[in-house]
Amino acid sequence: MSLLGKAAPDFTLFNHRKEPVSLAAQRGQRVALLFYPAAFTGVCERELCTVSSQFAGILGSKAAVYGISVDMPFSNAAFAAKTNATFPLLSDVHRAATRAYGVSWPNFAGIEGLEVSNRAAFVVDEAGQVVYEWIAANPGVEPDYAAVLAALGG
Repeated sequence: MSLLGKAAPDFTLFNHRKEPVSLAAQRGQRVALLFYPAAFTGVCERELCTVSSQFAGILGSKAAVYGISVDMPFSNAAFAAKTNATFPLLSDVHRAATRAYGVSWPNFAGIEGLEVSNRAAFVVDEAGQVVYEWIAANPGVEPDYAAVLAALGG
């Protein structure tokens, strides 16, 4: 079920510094939510590095960007340090945001019961509506970064 044109599901997740971050608190600015399957995997590493470099001019001034995975805050902190991420990584350990956005990927890597976030990108506008949505056919596919950046207003 698509969320495009609908109110973005709210969440409160811990960032990689173990501080709570709420989507509702971001109202008034555009927000990109970039779901990724797992820290320290090749495609995820490329994604974080690409976003950090390509989105540098828009971050903080016009928009907020958050990476979201089911990894613990400790793993996300180490992953952020390794990739020099310029945006917060949020920990969805209970999979609430992953499921609310419809991006759950069960049995990841053929491991029964291992549920992760599929790779996906959403942009939420200043009023809290989803204005851009992309969900990968499989977690190995990266988003169209130019399209996400354009939806953010960059």
